[in-house]
Amino acid sequence: MSIALFLLYLFLPDPTTALPQPSPTALTPRIVKVAPTPATVAYQRPPQKLPTYRVTATVYMADPRQTDDEPFITADNSRILPNQTRKRRWAAISRDLLKRWGGPFDYGDSVQVTGISPKLDGVYVIHDTMNRRHKHCFDVLVGKNEAHLADMWRNVRLTPVPKRTAPEPVWSAG
Repeated sequence: MSIALFLLYLFLPDPTTALPQPSPTALTPRIVKVAPTPATVAYQRPPQKLPTYRVTATVYMADPRQTDDEPFITADNSRILPNQTRKRRWAAISRDLLKRWGGPFDYGDSVQVTGISPKLDGVYVIHDTMNRRHKHCFDVLVGKNEAHLADMWRNVRLTPVPKRTAPEPVWSAG
C-alpha cells in the first residue's frame, strides 16, 4: 500500500459506515436577505454635438420678381401651393452651403433655425437654392400676407436636425 492511500484511510472516515443524519426538528429555515439586483441599463450612445452654422437670413415670397419665371417650383422640383406658404416651413439656401458645391446640406434636409424672430424660428426643410451671388445665406419662404416680416438678420444659427434612422437589426443565430 502506498503512503498516499495509507493517509487517506487514516484521516477519512470509513465509507461503509453511515453518517448520522440530523433530526427533522433540528432543521429550521433561515431567512436569507437578497440584495436587489441593479437595473440593467441598455447602452445608449452619448448625444452627438451637432455643428452650428452662422448665416445671414432673409425672407422671400413665391413671386416672379424675387425668384425665376416659375416661382412655385423649387430647385428640387417641389411644388409650392400658392395658399400654403405660411403652413409649410420651406427655405432656400445659398450654393456654398449645398452638398453639390461642397457644403454640409442637401435638398430635403431639415435645419433648426434660431435667431430670426420668435415667429420665424423653428425647423425648416431645404427645398430651394438662392442666386449664386449670395454666400452663407438662408432664405425663408413666407406668404404674401407675411410681407411685413421682410427683413435681414445677421448671425442666425442653423443646426442640422438628425434624420430619424431605423434601429439597427439584432442578428441572432437560428
